[in-house]
Formats: sequence, C-alpha cells, structure tokens
Amino acid sequence: MPPINVLLKSKLPKTGTSIFSVMSALANECNAINLSQGFPDFEISPELISLVNKYMKKGMNQYAPMPGIMPLREAIADKMQQRYSMEYNPETEITITAGGTQALYTAIAATVREKDEVIIFDPAYDSYSPAVILAGGVPIHAELKLPDFHIDWNEVKKLINQRTKMIIINTPHNPSGAIISAKDMQMLEKITSKTDILILSDEVYEHVIFDGYEHQSVARFPKLAERSFIVYSFGKTFHTTGWKMGYCIAPSALMTEFRKAHQFMVFSANTPVQYAYTDFLKDAGNTTGIEKFYQEKRDFFLKLIKGSAFKPLSCFGSYFQLLDFSKITQEKDIDFAKRLTRDYGVASIPTSAFYKNETDHKLLRFCFAKKNETLEKAAEKLLKVNK
Repeated sequence: MPPINVLLKSKLPKTGTSIFSVMSALANECNAINLSQGFPDFEISPELISLVNKYMKKGMNQYAPMPGIMPLREAIADKMQQRYSMEYNPETEITITAGGTQALYTAIAATVREKDEVIIFDPAYDSYSPAVILAGGVPIHAELKLPDFHIDWNEVKKLINQRTKMIIINTPHNPSGAIISAKDMQMLEKITSKTDILILSDEVYEHVIFDGYEHQSVARFPKLAERSFIVYSFGKTFHTTGWKMGYCIAPSALMTEFRKAHQFMVFSANTPVQYAYTDFLKDAGNTTGIEKFYQEKRDFFLKLIKGSAFKPLSCFGSYFQLLDFSKITQEKDIDFAKRLTRDYGVASIPTSAFYKNETDHKLLRFCFAKKNETLEKAAEKLLKVNK
C-alpha cells in the first residue's frame, strides 16, 4: 500500500498497543508461561459446549433480538432477584452484550458528552479512560490507596463538581483483587445523592470473591441502583472469555439510552450462545461453587510461591494476585516484567500500565485462573528469581 496522503489526527494520540497484547506476544516469543492475560487455560463445561452445538444444529444462527433473547433476560432477572433482592424488568432493563468491555463502552458512549468529567480510580481497567476520551469526555483520575487499594472518599468529594457526569467503580477489582464494602457503597450513595451523577459499576468478577466476603453489588442499594449501569460477564463466570458475552442492567430510562447506542455498535450478540447460557443458568449448580473453586486456585498459587522473594498482597476477589518485587530489584515494573518473561519464562502484567501517570509501586499482576500444573510450573520458575 502507498503511504497515506491525508491528514489524520488521532483521537487517542497517547494510546498504543495494550500491555496485555505486548506481554502475551512476549510470552509467545519466549515460550514463557502466560500468567499475564486474564483467561483460564482449563476446559470449560462440556455441557455448555454441547448446548451451543445443540442450538446451532436447531438453526438458531441468525440475529437475536437487539436487546437479547427474552428467556435469557428473564433468567438474569431471576438471578438479580435471588442474589441481590432487586427486581429488574427483563423487557426494558436488561441487555445482552458482546462482552463486558462492549457494555462498558456503550454505557459511556450513550451518556457522556463533550467536556463531561468521569471519575476513574487508578489502577483501572485499561478500557475506561479511552472510552471516555472517544466520547469527548474528560477522565478524572483518583488513585486507590495502598496497601489495600481503598477509596479515599474525601478525595472523591473534592473532585466532584457541576461537570461530573459519571463515576466508574470496579468490584472485585482488576488488577488489585480488592473489594468494595457495603460502607463504601453507602458513602458513594451519600455523595451522589441530590446530583445527576451516573454510576458505571464493573462487576464482571461478581462470582469470584473469597474468604467469606459477600459481593456488594450496587444493585443491593436502591438509591445507587436507580442511577447505575451494572456490567456483568458470562465469560468471567463460566470460563468462556473467548465467546465475548456479557450483559448490562440499568433502570429503564438509562437502558433506553444504552440501547440507542448498542444497536449501532453490535446490534445483537451471538444467538446460539445466548440460548445455551439460558439453559445453563437453569441449573443453580452451575453458578455455585465458583468462589470456592477460585479461592482454592489463589491459595494453591500462594502456597506454591511461599518462600520466594516476592511478597503477595491481599487478594479478596478476581482471579489476579499482585506480587511485590521491591526486595528483588528497583527496576521499573515494565522492565522487570519483561526480564522475568525472557530470563525466567513467566509473563505477568506491570501494574503501572493501569495508572494514568504510570505510577510504579513495584507490583506485578499474575493470573491464577490456570490448571494446577500450569501454576506449579510457573511457581517453580518464580522461586528461582533472585536466588
């Protein structure tokens, strides 16, 4: 192709290839164990695969209704009632999406206007800020406070002004594994009362929470729920990240605006997969035990690396474990992550990639949603670091 002969001004001039792609590519190049990108390497339910195949063979291969098939939306409404004691109308308040990231982007695109401010807590999932910028909004970053990555609500109060359109929260949190408490939700409810501020609550790891804690969805708090988009992920729940299936829940007035944008982004999500999830959700056993399964993975990984030069931070949810490497080296986290991949054969994600200002706390994120043998091989390599 000849060089481009038009003036193109980037809408995301500071955005390059995501750190996930960079580290995964390096892992492939070095034949390293990939604990960087957040996806399981174990098999999914054979029953779920069989159900998808069943509906493909039954001819459910054309467009689904724009908001998603009604039986699936009804199943989600039942789940919200049973799990969070909140009623949502499947006709007007639930939309099936092509993954959680699409749902996040659509909620932002549908509501954020030029110069609207959106509060984001760093370290943050890397899609939040670019979505706000593409919508013409202004990301306002507040850093979570170490060592437990808690929100400083006094700082949040100072950031709120007449231009504040939205606050984005994420619980359980990626990358830290922190969780938001009921007290936090009550504080959020208090500071947004008597305002028009919207909440975008990223709850894709709702079923991945440990140590007896209960997931505090905004759906549990009626005054918050009435101003909130809540985003969930089938992929994170059922280990099917490559299927890119999620859903968004919001009051009808908000969902009306969400669907206006959704229909022109993807129109609808995968049809046979929607039917398969519908049947799969009918068996309550398919959504119970997920917490125990991943807690065992976390505990197994921590036991394996005990005695290493890495210091684990507390992790109460998600399937990521942060490890402090400050006793090993004072290299930049990105440099050490690359060296760890090349020299020791284990890929991770440097947490500075989740900060606007690339704040470096000497922390790496490791995904433990892996087979036990994968974790054993990775731990064997990590135990050799700095020894």
